[in-house]
Amino acid sequence: MENTWYYHGTEPVKIKRYLQSLGMGHRLFNDIKNGAGILMVDHREVRPTTKILPNQPLTIKVDPEPVDPTVAVSDGPLTIVYEDANWLVVNKPAGLSSVPGPTEQNDTVLNRVKGNLIQKGAEDQRPHLITRLDRFTSGLMLVAKHRVASSMISQQVQTHQVKKEYLAIVSGHLPVDHGMINQPIARIKDQISREISPDGQPAKTEYWVEETKANHSLVRLRLHSGRTHQIRVHLSWLGNPLVGDHLYGGELDRVEHQALHATRLEFRDPFTEKELSFKADLPQALQELWDQLN
Repeated sequence: MENTWYYHGTEPVKIKRYLQSLGMGHRLFNDIKNGAGILMVDHREVRPTTKILPNQPLTIKVDPEPVDPTVAVSDGPLTIVYEDANWLVVNKPAGLSSVPGPTEQNDTVLNRVKGNLIQKGAEDQRPHLITRLDRFTSGLMLVAKHRVASSMISQQVQTHQVKKEYLAIVSGHLPVDHGMINQPIARIKDQISREISPDGQPAKTEYWVEETKANHSLVRLRLHSGRTHQIRVHLSWLGNPLVGDHLYGGELDRVEHQALHATRLEFRDPFTEKELSFKADLPQALQELWDQLN
């Protein structure tokens, strides 16, 4: 894998500092320094301690990661919203797990992406899921096609600069049309479910009421943290559980799974330094559910 950037600063800077400013993590830089790749300035191989000058091109060449033999190959379908040399944005259907686990080992998003890369003859065949969704949550997911992309976006993930918005169908009406739920979330011992607890990890969910009906609301939500089941726990705590959410008190007679869809995904592409934004409308089943509700 080969990537090139042009340094647009005004003063010389060490390669490590420049790559860190673009987002590269320490681990990948150290791997390159220890022989997993090479650094080139103006098409000449250089040492990691080299300084790069304004307007010079910096190229990194990184060896492909070994294929993970524990991840099975699946030829299941992928709805690809966007693809380039570094990224895949896919629209996951409800019912498909993100990664292998106790309920499914061989056919998840990760298995399907691996199969897709192999089918296309990709040099790197060890994808990295940057965002994940619960099995029964549908919508947009970001996948790094190689470890350089995964490393370059890690800072954005850690600082919650990868923007994720959801649409949810909930019971009842929320207290205000626009609000912030700021409640810590903790794991319940020996259970898959979570709860609001002062001993939990900080969690913030912003919401906007998009539409209302007599007994239900269509809500847009943005995550400002990344806790497991965060939206589901926060909305249940607020008294407006997701329709179909069997873990957190949702109505179970209208839909087979929680009515939650990842509708928008935005991030800054560290390779082009441009903002990328993607949108996925409600799937047909959830749109029909909303149309039928009173």
